[in-house]
Amino acid sequence: MDTPSPWLDDDQQDLWQALLTVVIALPVALDRQLQRDAGISNFEYGVLARLSMADEATMRLGELARDFGSTLPRLSKVMDRFEARDWVARRPDPSNGRYTLATLTDAGRQKVVANAPDHVAQVKRLVLDPLSAAQRRQLGAGLTRIAATVRRELEGE
Repeated sequence: MDTPSPWLDDDQQDLWQALLTVVIALPVALDRQLQRDAGISNFEYGVLARLSMADEATMRLGELARDFGSTLPRLSKVMDRFEARDWVARRPDPSNGRYTLATLTDAGRQKVVANAPDHVAQVKRLVLDPLSAAQRRQLGAGLTRIAATVRRELEGE
């Protein structure tokens, strides 16, 4: 009976290295474009964009932090900068004062809208354009399964 190897085989290693490159280098490439064109990081743009898609452009800070794998202190620093620029407004959650809500302001929405075309073009150029429609579907299915597994792992902490 063969004992399973503790090492990745060549195909697994190639896949793992490609995924590491995407996970590590893609955010850097997106940061560069957004810093150059919008003066904000990919993380900051993501927070603004996520708020823009939320009901009433409002979310609890804890939920936002969880969605981005961030800590509340890190997100609070971002919110401080956003409030100073009038991109968000924070207030206690009226349904439970232990929570804080962040709401995207009109100026914050304008920031997202103004920078979305260049950001989307960069995402398409780096992620979507190199793939055929069939490859995009396969990648989407695979990443959805991986993401679900990772979420379950993190929720089990």
